Amino acid sequence: MIQVGDTLPATTLMEFSEVEGEGCSIGPNAVDVAKATVGKTIALFALPGAFTPTCSAKHVPGYVESVNAFKAAGVDEIWCVSVNDAFVMGAWARDQKTDGKVRMLADGSAAFAQATGLTLDLTARGMGLRSNRYSMLVKDGKVTALNVEGPGKFEVSDAATLLAQAKA
Repeated sequence: MIQVGDTLPATTLMEFSEVEGEGCSIGPNAVDVAKATVGKTIALFALPGAFTPTCSAKHVPGYVESVNAFKAAGVDEIWCVSVNDAFVMGAWARDQKTDGKVRMLADGSAAFAQATGLTLDLTARGMGLRSNRYSMLVKDGKVTALNVEGPGKFEVSDAATLLAQAKA
């Protein structure tokens, strides 16, 4: 499992864009994790799935509501990563009103989740291999804080916890 001090895995996530801008075409665009984190502080949180109850009611809204506080704490971007395809993440972004606040990044084949060692096997519940629920603070590609939830929990990966770590 990835640890504080480790570099994020050199993987590619996908992001759905509805408008063109800054080199992004409409539709799914590849996000090279290594390149996208260079020189930036990222508040990254991951969760089992788009449109799931805890994720939609608590996890994403907490980060959306805290975007200005994260910026004031020196965070350049907030990323939400989930094992879904880019189209689902795009639809969820519209539903959660994340535009300009939280980047909704798809880990469609669970490559990022597997590379971090933070997978959650929900095959018995019909959801296959997913990401565990966690948050991390990443500075210039290196993990500086990591908060991994226990099974079925939502206690340490919330926006308030990661914001306190970003301010420290």
